[in-house]
Amino acid sequence: MGRMNVDQYREVDKLPLVVVLDNVRSQHNVGAVFRTADAMRIERVVLCGICCCPPNAEIHKTALGAEESVAWQYYKDTLEAVKALQDEGYTVYAVEQAHDSVTLEEIAERLSGAAGHDRIAVVLGHEVFGVQQSVVDHCTQCIEIPQYGTKHSMNVSVTAGIVMYRLSEALRAEKLKIKN
Repeated sequence: MGRMNVDQYREVDKLPLVVVLDNVRSQHNVGAVFRTADAMRIERVVLCGICCCPPNAEIHKTALGAEESVAWQYYKDTLEAVKALQDEGYTVYAVEQAHDSVTLEEIAERLSGAAGHDRIAVVLGHEVFGVQQSVVDHCTQCIEIPQYGTKHSMNVSVTAGIVMYRLSEALRAEKLKIKN
């Protein structure tokens, strides 16, 4: 299928998109985020708080080795991670249902029309409690995925996949010419 190996993957350009996991407890969810991050060729995953870190058999079971190709960092405190990303020049968004949130599509449209200098980080939260309020308060804005059914939440790894896909498409369209 013409896939690159881990060493080749580490050398290719990545999208300026970072996924921050705020106290995600499920090792399977963490693994799924790694696997999708690899597929979308995003820059890195930041694991915070109670998130389990590689190497870990349960992460590997879902990541299928993507935890070896995707760069990652660990911070004990998510707020510290957010501040560090902001210091690096990232615009940090919480993926959370909140007053004055904007839709994922609105953010994607902003990125598509940008001048090519955006570095984006998205924070996804705990499976039950979401993103900590102190973290939300330090983010630029909240991104929300419109939902039309009876439930008002989705699994964190599913949400991460939707967000990574849509934002990576917007970034890819205007910003980076990634070698295939």
